[in-house]
Amino acid sequence: MAVMIGVDPHKGSHTAVAVGADERQLGRLRVRASAGQAQQLAEWAAAWPERTWAVEGASGLGHLLAQQLVAAGERVLDVQPKLAARVRLLAAGDTNKTDPNDARSVAVAALRSAGCREVRADDHTAVLQVWSKRHRDLARLRNQVACRLHAVLCELVPGGVRKEITAAYAARFLEEALPSGAVMLARWELASDFLEDLRRIDAQLSQVKKKLAATVKASGTTLTEVFGVGPVIAGIVLGEVEDVSRFRDRDRFAAYTGTAPVEVSSGNRKVHRLSRRGNRRLNHAVHMAAITQIRHPHSEGRGYYDKKLAEGKTPKEALRALKRRISDALFRRLRADARRAAASAPQVTGPGGQMGNDTDASAAGSHPEHQLFGAATPGPEPTLRPAPSARPKKPSSRTSKKMP
Repeated sequence: MAVMIGVDPHKGSHTAVAVGADERQLGRLRVRASAGQAQQLAEWAAAWPERTWAVEGASGLGHLLAQQLVAAGERVLDVQPKLAARVRLLAAGDTNKTDPNDARSVAVAALRSAGCREVRADDHTAVLQVWSKRHRDLARLRNQVACRLHAVLCELVPGGVRKEITAAYAARFLEEALPSGAVMLARWELASDFLEDLRRIDAQLSQVKKKLAATVKASGTTLTEVFGVGPVIAGIVLGEVEDVSRFRDRDRFAAYTGTAPVEVSSGNRKVHRLSRRGNRRLNHAVHMAAITQIRHPHSEGRGYYDKKLAEGKTPKEALRALKRRISDALFRRLRADARRAAASAPQVTGPGGQMGNDTDASAAGSHPEHQLFGAATPGPEPTLRPAPSARPKKPSSRTSKKMP
């Protein structure tokens, strides 16, 4: 009998509930988060040979447990928390939010939904996800510290500081400021502390960018050939997309990036509005690439943006059209990279003894010397853009309309 086992993961414990095809509960188990958590769950579920695990948030809090189950040979599905919440909301019976009810809702959501992603063993994309998330967290922290430093400087300097705060700019202000009195001295010392924090975060951001640049370069991707896509944006795209083959066409990919407009219809009136769906981190990466293209008048993206404005589009509508164009360009690059990797796989023997198997190498670390994606790439550069002399020639008029 086919059984779906829903798991509600937590930091201290995990609750599993098994349900049949009729959605009736067959059993449940609660285990403490420990080194033997996956083994305990597997021994309990041995009574159902035809089983599938559904872990809520397998890319978040339930990531470790999901990876342990996959390593044990189990089939695991990733269930988004909103799907389980809808099942719990629409349930006709007990809807109290408890761990067993949550686990059962996860199992029912996996039975009803055909769009749950199957969890795979971590590979090189996990490294990109780690450093992309670290970069995102540091960028947010830097913005927070810069805002607090800006606020303190406004209390020290008459008229405040109108320019964007940088460590060097703030240091000059503090050198010129002459605090008088206990209150002003306390504010000057607080601003000095914020300045040290800002310098430390800037140094950490620089190191993370170098690691991202090295990891993206070692992956052999061509995403960085798209104007406006640097190592940070490429790392976000590769980490969030993971496997491009799960998208049937560019329209599905655009829906995932949130660049496909959503139809809003009522009667004979049909309009399209901005989509709030999809992966918001991926949407932000596409947005930053679009802004970069618009800021450079010589880019093809800026030409396309101006063309849309000339057609009567508003700046926001032109920006949305450019974002969709960039999404299609990224999809083409990802598909081409996947085909090239598949074609070269039979000629490469991975460290695991099988053709193209790089599982052991991917777990080694994030530096290219660990052979994450194949041959090591010494001397990571801050930028991955080719030198001016090495850039390809301008395409013909027939292909110049297409984005690279």
